[in-house]
Amino acid sequence: LLLLLGGSGSPGTTPPPRAPWAEEQRAVPEGAPWGRVRYEAVKKHLGALSKHYWQYLACKMWQEGCEEEEKQQGEREASPIPGWGFPLVGQDYLEILSAWYCSFGKCCETGDCRIINNITGLEAELNGQLHGQHLAKDVVLRAVQGFLQSPRPPKALVLSFHGWSGTGKNFVARMVATHLYRDGLRSDCVRVFVSLLHFPHHNYMDSYKAQLQRQLSETLQRCRQALLIFDEAEKLHSNLLDAITPFMAQHTNKGQADQQRSIFLFLSNLGGNTINEVALDFWRAGRAREEIPLELLEQRLRLELQEAAENSYAHSQLLRENLIDFVVPFLPLEYQHVRLCARDAFLARGLPYTEATLDQVAQMMVFVPKEEKLFSAQGCKSVPQRINYFLP
Repeated sequence: LLLLLGGSGSPGTTPPPRAPWAEEQRAVPEGAPWGRVRYEAVKKHLGALSKHYWQYLACKMWQEGCEEEEKQQGEREASPIPGWGFPLVGQDYLEILSAWYCSFGKCCETGDCRIINNITGLEAELNGQLHGQHLAKDVVLRAVQGFLQSPRPPKALVLSFHGWSGTGKNFVARMVATHLYRDGLRSDCVRVFVSLLHFPHHNYMDSYKAQLQRQLSETLQRCRQALLIFDEAEKLHSNLLDAITPFMAQHTNKGQADQQRSIFLFLSNLGGNTINEVALDFWRAGRAREEIPLELLEQRLRLELQEAAENSYAHSQLLRENLIDFVVPFLPLEYQHVRLCARDAFLARGLPYTEATLDQVAQMMVFVPKEEKLFSAQGCKSVPQRINYFLP
């Protein structure tokens, strides 16, 4: 019954707009009729399901339903109606049920009803699935939670992820999308741009710039809270960075701050060598990687970005105008972290494993530097494919 109130189709399909009752948006006083249009529209759906329950429901909401119910009084005496009903809450009953249905389907116009902001789930997955990244865990969780809890954030939240490939930058971005939106990366409020995929030709940068500005504007207008992810950020052309910058700047008015919350994630391999050098220095000094302070790495990263030659991202307005709130370092992964990634890959596919098998997977990876062989050159990126060698 509740599914039919939201429209035809199953929860796995996209229901049509809520017409014709969508025409009447004003609140209906308690006890007032809903109007003939709504009455006929809902009767068409529910009447086909069960005349018995339709008559009971209609009499609770419409005068017309009670008139029909009186005509069927004799039949109902022979078949008593179960004792259920709707509480009188002084609101539009159909709007309440439709909103409930919208939490499962995609029937809301803005997409905001699909925002869940599950910070507890994000924290649990960061702690359980992201290995060897104590700094990234802490920064991402605190930054996102503080931003969402702020009553009026003055600007968009901008995080810049840096580190070698395979250290977890895309993994964390996917976690953020999954726990802030019910549909994850498929949400209408989430946009992912990959530099070489979406903007491959330098000759068309003017066209790309106009297209990017339009897509960002549409997303921000559609969603009160939007997540914009830019992968391979170091390969973004300066024209594209200029197009993005205005959307991250300070809000120009109070209303904009109240209505709009945007999160920008930039994923880049820039600074990976600097991060690795710091991690290696701590290891050679006999200190644990967990002792590496964020302040040290962030300072080193910002200096490297400012000194980088001929790189649009490093010399863009993002750094010059201090639009990046946090530079998030992803440390190189060690042998024990690769083993944990292998364990997670086996569990994700429901496959049995042994400690010896995890060692075998980790030993297939390439470790650097040449002398110490401390860090996995690929991180955990190819681990899910490696376990195929150990399938029966």
